[in-house]
Amino acid sequence: QEQPVESGGGSVQAGGSLRLSCVASRSILSSTTMGWYRQAPGKQRELVPTIAGSTIAERTGTKYGDFVNGRFTISKDKAKKTVYLEMSSLRPEDTGLYYCQERRGRYEYWGQGTQVTVSS
Repeated sequence: QEQPVESGGGSVQAGGSLRLSCVASRSILSSTTMGWYRQAPGKQRELVPTIAGSTIAERTGTKYGDFVNGRFTISKDKAKKTVYLEMSSLRPEDTGLYYCQERRGRYEYWGQGTQVTVSS
């Protein structure tokens, strides 16, 4: 079954940092887009960042959710088929289940999610 696998979630205090990892189900091609989304209880799933598989496209194609405000950074290691999400200055409102998404053409593959809990 094709599915990315997330890890790295946990509980931190406000102002703390976490690094999430997502191992893709297959090699990250230039045509692949990888992304992180999150969902808080009672809220809709929202974009955190996405990153293009192509190094060239990555320069202009990396998108962050409006709430990020420079606190998060997405990166990828294609040799490890892994995408990272470095999160700093975490706030209680960042609490939620963080999902990794692989987009290959018209197909989307989602991971099971990793929980991030930020306490005040």
